[in-house]
Parts: sequence; C-alpha cells; structure tokens
Amino acid sequence: MPALITLTLNPALDLATTTDHVAPTHKLRCGPVQRFAGGGGINVARVLHRLGADVCAWALAGGAAGTQVRQLLAAEGVPTLLQPISGDTRENFSVVETTTSQEFRFVLPGPTLQAAEWQACLDALAALPTPPRWLIASGSLPPGTPDDFYARLAPALSGRGVRVVVDTSGPPLAAALQAGVALVKPSLRELRELVQLPLEQAADWCAAAQSLVHSGATETVALSLGEQGAVLATRAGVWQAPALNVPATTGTTGAGDCFLAALVWALDRGDAPAEALRWGVAAGAAALLHPGTTLAQVSDVQRLVHSVPAPVAVTTQP
Repeated sequence: MPALITLTLNPALDLATTTDHVAPTHKLRCGPVQRFAGGGGINVARVLHRLGADVCAWALAGGAAGTQVRQLLAAEGVPTLLQPISGDTRENFSVVETTTSQEFRFVLPGPTLQAAEWQACLDALAALPTPPRWLIASGSLPPGTPDDFYARLAPALSGRGVRVVVDTSGPPLAAALQAGVALVKPSLRELRELVQLPLEQAADWCAAAQSLVHSGATETVALSLGEQGAVLATRAGVWQAPALNVPATTGTTGAGDCFLAALVWALDRGDAPAEALRWGVAAGAAALLHPGTTLAQVSDVQRLVHSVPAPVAVTTQP
C-alpha cells in the first residue's frame, strides 16, 4: 500500500487553449488544445509523483473522458486506482486571453453519482488492509454525493493513524472540520465563509487560521492567499510567507494543488512547518510557469525554493 493516497471524487479531463480576445457572440478562434488529467486530488498526485513520493491516485471515473484521464495518468507513470462509475467524467475548459494574460475557466459539475458508487469508495478506503500515512481528499463533490462524505471518511481513517487532508469548500469543508482532520487548505474566501468574518487584515487571517487549530477541528491550516502568499497555522505557531514574483501569463490553474502537494511532501519527510511552507510556496509559483494543468516541474520547484524568504513567525491574539 502506498504511503500517500489522493482521492478525487470529481476528476476531470482538463482542456486548455488560448485566444487573442474573449468577446460575446463572435466565434473565438483558439490555439492548439492541450489535454490533462485533472481534478484536485489527481493534480496533487501528479506533483507528488514528480517529487518522488510513494503515492497512488484514487478516483471515480467513467465514459470516454474517464478513459482518457486513465491514459494520461498512465503516460505520466502515476500509480492509479480508478473506480468505474456509470456517469461520464466531466470536461473542464480554460482559455488564456493572450492580449491580457487573463484566464477564463469553465468548470462543469460532473456526473451524478449513485449512492452505491460513493459508498463503495468510502467502504474500500475504510477497509484498506494497510492504511497509508496520508489521505489527501481534494476537490469538489459531484452531484449525488452527500456533503458529509469527507466527514464520514475522516474518522474511519484517522482512527487507524492516517493523517487526513481535505481541500474543498462550502458545506463539505465545514462538515469535515466538524469531524476533525489533520490538515485543511482553504483560500481566503473559503476561510471567510467558515468563520463568518470579513478578515480584512493579515493579522485577522492568521488569527482565524489558528482559531481553527485551537478549536480542535484540524491540526494544521494551510491558507493559500494567491498573490499575497500563504499562511501555515499549527499548535506550534503561525507562519506567513510572501508569494514569489512570478507572472501568471499562462494562467493559474492547478497552483493551489501544487502548493498542497509540496507542502504535504515536505511535512511527510519530516520538515519543520516553516520549511514545508517554503516548499509549498515554491511549487505554487512553479505552476505559473506552464500552461493549463501542466503543473509544477520539479526542477522549477527546486530552483524557486531558494528564492522563498524564510516564513515569518506571527503572534496572534487568543
């Protein structure tokens, strides 16, 4: 059994292209299309595999797009376990407007899962004969899946010593925190929704992240802030790191997944939280160097990590 498993209930075949200018009504002539195996957990697994981690990508997939996702992962050499479903795996579409470098992302909801399909996935993970060290559940839940799916999964695995990571949003994230997990990776918008506060200043972000830790809902909060960097909160402290000045001329798709992959990879090998945060920031920046969901390349991550300043320890008010 691998040391790390990623879980993607709503994978996608990601299509990426470019056009000079996005405008309504007119036909938009696009450049060549690139195809990638996508979805939060799959992206995380692809980067972990590049970093040399012992990882397996679990996902639910069906139809022609699901077959292509399987083929793309096999071409990258990512160990994969795809549970077949009756519905068709979704396709997502991103377009970079070359005149402005703006990215337009069209994300479909995915197939409706039958109760037997999501329950079979839940049962299989809970019954693993040898549990992994980490289970990284990342991405949205497809239609038909209960909001508390991750909340049902977490106790079954945490009780066996698995560190459960959840990267999602809305009610599924809130439910997972109520159940208790090892790590969550909200955006600032998602953190605001969780705590129902405006969080306008950096001190507010850090305090809110650590409040989730002190509440017992999670051991670690990795707060991704885009151009403003990232925050890592644990019981040992809170650290803030600035973003690297890397222009996102090819889009930002997958940057958060790269951040999470490198962060967990570093924590798993025993790095201190502040050092793991540096690796996460470097990987997120590395993702901006490539189009679509090409994702971070290891050579770029290893080069950029030396440019990430040492994260600053932040004192928060209780």
